[in-house]
Amino acid sequence: MRVAFVLQDLQLSGGVGVIVEHAAQLRRHHGLDVQLVLSRPQQHPDWSYRGLGEVPVLTLDEALEIDWDVALATWWETTSALFALRAQRYAYFIQLLEDSTYPTGAPEQLAAAMTTALPVRFITEARWLAELLEDYQPGNRVLYVRNGIPKDVFASPPEVPIAADGEPLRVVLEGARGYVHKGVDDALTAVASMAEPAHVTWVSPHPTEPPPGVDRVVSGLSHSEMAALFADSHVLLKLSRAEGMYGPPLEAFHMGATVVTTAVTGHDEYVEHGVNGLVVGWDDLRGTARTLDLLARDRRLLHELRCGALRTATAWPDWRQSSQWMAMALRRVADESPPSVAAAGRRLVSDFSSVTSEGQEAQWRLEIERDLREQLAEQKAIKYALALRGLRYRVRLARQRAVARVKRVLGR
Repeated sequence: MRVAFVLQDLQLSGGVGVIVEHAAQLRRHHGLDVQLVLSRPQQHPDWSYRGLGEVPVLTLDEALEIDWDVALATWWETTSALFALRAQRYAYFIQLLEDSTYPTGAPEQLAAAMTTALPVRFITEARWLAELLEDYQPGNRVLYVRNGIPKDVFASPPEVPIAADGEPLRVVLEGARGYVHKGVDDALTAVASMAEPAHVTWVSPHPTEPPPGVDRVVSGLSHSEMAALFADSHVLLKLSRAEGMYGPPLEAFHMGATVVTTAVTGHDEYVEHGVNGLVVGWDDLRGTARTLDLLARDRRLLHELRCGALRTATAWPDWRQSSQWMAMALRRVADESPPSVAAAGRRLVSDFSSVTSEGQEAQWRLEIERDLREQLAEQKAIKYALALRGLRYRVRLARQRAVARVKRVLGR
C-alpha cells in the first residue's frame, strides 16, 4: 500500500518527529510504502530526525506523478495540497486543535478550524481529540493511535532512586517564554515563589540568563540529553493550557520523574492525581509553588509519585507497537468507504454561519466605533467653538475695560 504523508516542512518540531517516526516504522516493520511529501519548497531542510534516512522525501511536483492509496494531511496548511494528489482515499492526522495556536480572530485561526470540516477520515493521537472530532462530524469514526516512546532513548531505570534527605528538590521545566498556551512564564513565576530549597533547570529554546528562581538554563538538548536530564530530576513542572497528546511528562515518567501539571487537554491520557503526579489549579501560581514545596518536604510522597510514574511508563507502548496501530488505521482508511459528504457539509455550513456571524459582529463593532469617533469629534468641535466664542468675548470685554481706563486717565 502506497501512502503519502504530506508535511509543510521538515524543520525541527515534536509533531514532525512523530510523523517521521511513524513513517520509518511503517516502512521497516509493516510493508507500507510510506513517503513524505513536502507541500512547499524547503530552503534549509533539517535531516536530524532518527529514521528519516529510511523514508523517501518528495517534492509536491514529484508526488503529483504518483498514484497513492492513501494521502494523509498532517497540518492544516497541508490540506491545500492534499486533494491535488491522485489518491483513492484521503485522511488527516491531527495532533492538536491547530486553531488554538493562533490569536483569537486571526485569519489563520479561522482557516485552521475550518479544515476539520473536510470530508476525510481523521486519525489522532489523543482520545479527547477523537471525541471532539466525532462531535464535529457525527458518523465519521475517528481512528485513535497513541504515540509511542523511543524506549531505547528513554530507557527506564529498574527502580526509582530515593531522594536523599536535605537534597534540594530538583525541578525541570521546558519551553519558550511568551506563549500563553505553553505556560512557561507561569512556571517560572511559580518556582521563583518557592519557600523550600530547590534546584531548577529551565530547558529553553535559546541560551539566556537564568531568571529569578532558576539555577541553570540549558538549550539545544538532544533526546538522549533530555532523557539524562529527566533521570537527574525529581519533578517536571508543566503549566500548559493547550496540548495534544502531551508527551513531555510521559518522557519524564520513563526516567523516574513525576509531574506537577495543570489539567491541560491530554493530561488524562495517563496522569493520575496523587498516583503518578499532582494536578494544580489554573492560574493558581501560589498554590503551584506550595505544591512544589510539599514535594520538597515530603520525600515519601515524592517517592510514591515517582514510583507510580515509572509503573505508568512501563505499560506505555514503544514506537514499534504504536506503528502497528497506525498500520491498522491506514488499512482501515484504504478498505472502508470514505466518510459521508453530508456530515462534512453540515459542519462546513455551520462554520460558514459562525464566520458570517463573527464578521457581522466585527462590522457592527467597527460601525459603532466609527459613530462614537464621529460623535466625539463633533463634541470636541462644539467645545472648541464654545471655547473660541468665550475667548473672543473675554478679549472684547478686556479691550472695552482697557479703553475705559484710558479714558478715565485722560479725563474724558
